[in-house]
Amino acid sequence: MFIRTLLSPSYILCKTKSSFVKLLVCLCFSLMAPPLFLLSLLLSFLFFLSPTLSTNSEGNALHALRSRLSDPTNVLQSWDPTLVNPCTWFHVTCDSNNHVIRLDLGNSNISGSLGPELGQLQHLQYLELYKNEIGSKIPKELGNLKNLVSMDLYGNRFEGGIPKSFAKLKSLRFLRLNNNKLSGSIPRELTALSNLKVFDVSNNDLCGTIPVDGPFGSFTMESFENNRLNGPELKGLVPYDFGC
Repeated sequence: MFIRTLLSPSYILCKTKSSFVKLLVCLCFSLMAPPLFLLSLLLSFLFFLSPTLSTNSEGNALHALRSRLSDPTNVLQSWDPTLVNPCTWFHVTCDSNNHVIRLDLGNSNISGSLGPELGQLQHLQYLELYKNEIGSKIPKELGNLKNLVSMDLYGNRFEGGIPKSFAKLKSLRFLRLNNNKLSGSIPRELTALSNLKVFDVSNNDLCGTIPVDGPFGSFTMESFENNRLNGPELKGLVPYDFGC
């Protein structure tokens, strides 16, 4: 009974969002295809379709980014949402499975803002957006990029606080947020980023004290200069957000 339910056309049509799959199901049942043959056909089709669905999702996220940006020099002209996947777009690098792993838009004369859609690029390893005119707040959804190794957002107009969600970026090695308009304190959650080798928040409007735990014990004072920071925290004596 369970297998019959799984193979019933109404169940499959209910569970799938692909119009092509729906058409395939209807066609097979109209031809009275044997259920086991239908199941095999559907599984094979979905197996080959899955990379395309993934890259289409990533392409949608990147196209949403493009809609938020002003691009006077047309560096994003190749970002055509009608293409099969974004791996043919300039400034986008994919791996052998057609997953987006790198976004290179540094020094591209773009402005605007970032949106939560970037958090859908689950395979992204390098996010390079430095030296542009991008503003507004840094989306907390960037903390969902669990494979991220490097995030370069320096030299923009980002404001607001550093997202605490960045503490989930366990693979992160390089985080450069310098030369923006960031404010608030440095989240203590970031001390859990054991792989972090480079951290630069100089030339912002950050306040409070500088963390000393975890990787922060090895960062030089140049990484924190030209803020309203009160120096390294003295545990038990001064609250970390003192002066904010």
